[in-house]
Amino acid sequence: MKRVAIIHYWLVGMRGGERVIERLLHLFPDADLFTHVYAPEAMSSVIRARPVKTTFIQKLPGAARHYQKYLPLMPMALEELDLRGYDLVISSESGPAKGVIAAPDARHVCYCHSPMRYLWDHYHDYKVSAGRVARMAMPLMFHGLRQWDVTSAARVDQFVANSSFIQKRIQRAWRRDSLVVHPPVSVDLFKPRSDVTDRYLWVGQMTPYKRADIALEAFNRSGLPLLMVGEGEMAADLRKRAKPNVTIMSKLNFDQLREAYATCRALVFTAEEDFGIVPVEAMASGRPVLAYGRGGALDSIVANETGQFFGEQTPESLMEAVERLEAWMPHFDPDVAVERARFFAPERFDEGMRAAIGQF
Repeated sequence: MKRVAIIHYWLVGMRGGERVIERLLHLFPDADLFTHVYAPEAMSSVIRARPVKTTFIQKLPGAARHYQKYLPLMPMALEELDLRGYDLVISSESGPAKGVIAAPDARHVCYCHSPMRYLWDHYHDYKVSAGRVARMAMPLMFHGLRQWDVTSAARVDQFVANSSFIQKRIQRAWRRDSLVVHPPVSVDLFKPRSDVTDRYLWVGQMTPYKRADIALEAFNRSGLPLLMVGEGEMAADLRKRAKPNVTIMSKLNFDQLREAYATCRALVFTAEEDFGIVPVEAMASGRPVLAYGRGGALDSIVANETGQFFGEQTPESLMEAVERLEAWMPHFDPDVAVERARFFAPERFDEGMRAAIGQF
């Protein structure tokens, strides 16, 4: 029987990358799973059911919480993994994962959520927000990491990008071609409802790049009702600034989230994301999306069919787009949004990955 190894950067919480791992385990139920750091209590039952092998990073002090501080050691840790005997290696890259050394006759397929942001396009953002010692160390440290990152890209036989946006970033960072296979979204868990309200919805981590501040300011000015759901370092400040028409909640359980999607006027999506699962979940709930017109949202949202775009990450641009959305809303068909969301169902991911892996 042929053996499969799946390498993921770290398993410390359930987000989009970990949902991809769940689906890869569905495709390859006997695969062995490797990662730098593993926190089983934070993972789904699907992942906990599989044995997980860690690199030496797991044994370092405080690794479960401060794993990113050990980033400079992760290339060495990956190269120390013994993958002899594996016929197929699938790396899941956003943090370091693709740099493993596969057997000479093994096929290595890398599913790339994004080339490491802190090394490339978001480097200066991370540097500005880092502490004084880290800022001093980053230029030399990250220069070496970029060299390893580009070199290790040559070890991959086939790159798979999670969106057209990431496909372009792979070409820019590593000068490699890639196939696009969108991540799996459990669209069947979401259903339209008839009791739609006038309240808009924003969902996400309240961190700077998600640009929750744009949504807050735009709706503070317009007076339209908005529900914002999320946690993060910006949450406290946003709560202080919110006017009575804006409700901010730290979290919803899954049933509450499904209701929020299905009953909102529209989802507001202000981030430039690599792909963006939240807009697909909203469309699966039969609601339109008003999104910033860059990044992965361009792959999922169809203008004038399932939503609208705004061109600049400013409150003014968003407010103008809300007006356009309101004028267009009589033409919106929830069934069209649901059908578009089906394009990102897990079965489509399975088909794409089988094609990318090829004969196995």
